[in-house]
Amino acid sequence: MALKTLDHVNIRTKNLDAMVAWYGRVLDMHPGERPPFPFPGAWLYANGAAMVHLVGVTSDPAPYRPDAQLEHFAIQAEGLSDFLVHLRKEKVAYRCGVLPEMGIQQVNIHDYDGNHIHVDFAPGEKADLTDYDGS
Repeated sequence: MALKTLDHVNIRTKNLDAMVAWYGRVLDMHPGERPPFPFPGAWLYANGAAMVHLVGVTSDPAPYRPDAQLEHFAIQAEGLSDFLVHLRKEKVAYRCGVLPEMGIQQVNIHDYDGNHIHVDFAPGEKADLTDYDGS
């Protein structure tokens, strides 16, 4: 067996509508086909692929495993400079970094619920990697 790519990430949220809106506005992911589960949620698609599955919950914190933690998930992308312009327009704070020896350029952001996402760009893309505080 050879693993190739991550299919999707599943996130539980008490803020389903706000999360759907954030992913649409910031990462151009939009709701698409989803099985008729007996609980609220949305599957968010980009380029025809379901990348983020949201599950709406009502308790605080979202029940499952209190010790389960996901530090971040990552998405490969193209168009670094345009993406940074878009984040500034939407007033989304970000922190940039470059992986040593690999040169992959990462833009670190947090969604509406505070989940950490880094969007990765090829070493050759040119842009001003100065961090932005969202103001």
